Amino acid sequence: MDKNKSALQENEGVLKPETTSFLSAEKIKLNRAKQNSVDEFVSQILDGNITFLSRAITLVESTNANHQKKANEILERCLPFANKSVRIGITGVPGVGKSTFIESFGKHLTSQHKKVAVLAVDPSSSVNKGSILGDKTRMEELVTDKNAFIRPSPSGTSLGGVAQKTRESIILCEAAGFDTIIIETVGVGQSETVVHSMVDFFLLLKLAGAGDELQGIKRGIIEMADAIVINKADGDNEKNAKIAKVEFNRALHLYPIKESNWQPKVLTASALKNIGIDKIDKMIVDYIALTKANNYFDKKRNQQNKYWLLATIDQQLKANFYQNPLIKNALSKEIEDLENGKTTPFNAAKRLLEL
Repeated sequence: MDKNKSALQENEGVLKPETTSFLSAEKIKLNRAKQNSVDEFVSQILDGNITFLSRAITLVESTNANHQKKANEILERCLPFANKSVRIGITGVPGVGKSTFIESFGKHLTSQHKKVAVLAVDPSSSVNKGSILGDKTRMEELVTDKNAFIRPSPSGTSLGGVAQKTRESIILCEAAGFDTIIIETVGVGQSETVVHSMVDFFLLLKLAGAGDELQGIKRGIIEMADAIVINKADGDNEKNAKIAKVEFNRALHLYPIKESNWQPKVLTASALKNIGIDKIDKMIVDYIALTKANNYFDKKRNQQNKYWLLATIDQQLKANFYQNPLIKNALSKEIEDLENGKTTPFNAAKRLLEL
């Protein structure tokens, strides 16, 4: 036995095989580095390529100037192939079961060979600006459906939690052949107002027995809703749901008839147990048929286009204002004077706007 050899000496182990081959790694790097042209993007989107659709939406959401330029070109080229879907907005307070409802409703639509795109807006943190983007996790069945596309987006700082670029994403999804676009909002603040301005049918989800009935009436959101669905109407809560349905029906009759000549409906449903989903689908079909027959459908879309034109101008003016180097310098000085009590917010704003 070798006296110099320690009993603690480490023997040579077995080499671990590479989990990823060198060629595969190089191929991934090349694909990432490759910049597809606008022509390739448009061609692939029109063919229904989900990968290119996702990448195009990423370009739309980007703040990079080059990305924005490319995204705008893709949007212009896709526009003639858009506007052929039914756009449905779904909102409700957190915990009402929006994701479960959308999955159940989406599966119902895909079973009829419809193509469904879900644009789900996740709330961004006001502290670190991050989002969980967990809708794909919650809609685990719909996400594997070949006729469905789920795209979670961070709300960012846009009004009411509706992603700034959601409207552009709708155009891309329509060009990719999706005939039903569902927009799920955060369900807080002014998100209902914003999503109402980009959809054909606005559906409000409510809970029974949670003090939610009076809150819905008080906020005046019923004026915007084309339908109210009381979710989780199963088990012990079924009785409460029926009572809530009566209360909301009474409230609906207090409002004047809508311009669309549609009388908003109140339905109960259990997304978890897949109860009442078919009735909701039929109601939306009836609404679309009515509004197309009386020309309100096209009129509303034209009004929405005007709204977004003005909203985009406001957004661009604001961005140009804060990006102006002269304003940046003056703003710092005005904030310093404000903190030292040398000026008021109104006078400071007036001087900055005069610049």
